[in-house]
Amino acid sequence: MNLLKGQAMSNRMWGGRFGGSPDDIMEEINASIGFDQRLFAQDIRGSLAHAQMLVKQGIISAADGKAIADGLGQIEAEIKDGTFTFSRALEDIHMNIEARLGELIGEAAGRLHTARSRNDQVATDFRLYVRDALDHMGAQIHGLMGVLLNQAEAHAETIMPGFTHLQPAQPVTFGHHLLAYVEMLARDAGRFGDARARMNESPLGAAALAGTGFDIDRDMTAQALGFDRPMGNSMDAVSDRDFALEALSAAAICATHLSRLAEEIVIFSGPAYGFFDLPDAFSTGSSIMPQKRNPDAAELVRAKTGRIIGALGGLMIVMKGLPLAYSKDMQEDKEGVFNALDSLSLSLAAMSGMMGALGINGEAMRAAAGSGFSTATDLADWLVREAGLPFRQAHHVTGQLVALAEENNCALEDVPLADMQNVEAAISENVFSVLSVDNSVASRRAFGGTAPDNVRARVAHWQNWLSENAPS
Repeated sequence: MNLLKGQAMSNRMWGGRFGGSPDDIMEEINASIGFDQRLFAQDIRGSLAHAQMLVKQGIISAADGKAIADGLGQIEAEIKDGTFTFSRALEDIHMNIEARLGELIGEAAGRLHTARSRNDQVATDFRLYVRDALDHMGAQIHGLMGVLLNQAEAHAETIMPGFTHLQPAQPVTFGHHLLAYVEMLARDAGRFGDARARMNESPLGAAALAGTGFDIDRDMTAQALGFDRPMGNSMDAVSDRDFALEALSAAAICATHLSRLAEEIVIFSGPAYGFFDLPDAFSTGSSIMPQKRNPDAAELVRAKTGRIIGALGGLMIVMKGLPLAYSKDMQEDKEGVFNALDSLSLSLAAMSGMMGALGINGEAMRAAAGSGFSTATDLADWLVREAGLPFRQAHHVTGQLVALAEENNCALEDVPLADMQNVEAAISENVFSVLSVDNSVASRRAFGGTAPDNVRARVAHWQNWLSENAPS
């Protein structure tokens, strides 16, 4: 039903509909029901809380309160089973529900809006929706962290090259590499939690902008809707969209982290590296090249980051010049937020699926870890620690030895001891203990380092954290 309406709308769009009457143009620019109908559950929750408060305060009768509650329950059922008819002429979800309530219960429906404005109503609905979305994505972040921790634990000793400038720098373990993303995601979870805590105040009861003369109980409605308290200023209550901006900011940072991981999946699954084997479920073939396996899911996670960041910029631009209190500009807050939060939720789900099923080619990783003289820093550190050279001198000697290895087309650990001693007489045969990738990785035991025991300890730390902070 709604899809057909959307198709009809699209046909009108490309049929020059703006040549119509002013009424048609105004309906088109003013209506938000096409996107804000997803707020129906929050709108009904807010209305039920408001009606119960009105009854308790003696502002409406208990009979009217019951009729309103019964009618709202029927409307929610109709929307969920797809039999509710949304009308563009009624502009938004709030008026659509109110009109249907009037059809169901008559005059009592008109009493629901006592001591309430659409301004505080939409602010409440939108805040409830964003809060629900933050809870959902917080759980998804925890789920992805769990997937990464499982892989990190399994690959605590799997050696791979660590990169700077996308050039092999020093050997690390794949488990350690994955734990870097766990740390990022933990900060993302913290940002979502902080945003949720700050936004958890109720605008309901602020009315249009000045509050109301009715003897309402804002604490009651705040508590009924799970808010910590009512907002303290009625003008701020109806005009604030900080909660949406903060949610988008946290979403944009989280999406950036996912995009970085997606980029690595794209790079490291290619034949140049061959570190990863992409799961079929998250790959596609080429329409013309039968040998291809394309990392489309990872590429789309990477791309969706752009629309999430764009939504943050878009809402900031909408809000930057608005005087107090409410302006219709704020109707433009929802589509970008909906799209961004949907995109992040999908990206989190896709990344969890990909990382859980990703095949790891440990042999290719290990071979690459030993390339590019990646243990040169270990050699320089040994010269400082064992031979007593100042680091700058050790750095210079190491550079000479790397040049010697390049000249002989061999790895550092394959340069003969005598040749090394010709460069620096203080070098002893003990130097070979630090030149293998295994010994290099094992030596990085300082807190935060890549040694396998460190990886296992950090995995245990984050597993405990997930257990203690499990979403309710």
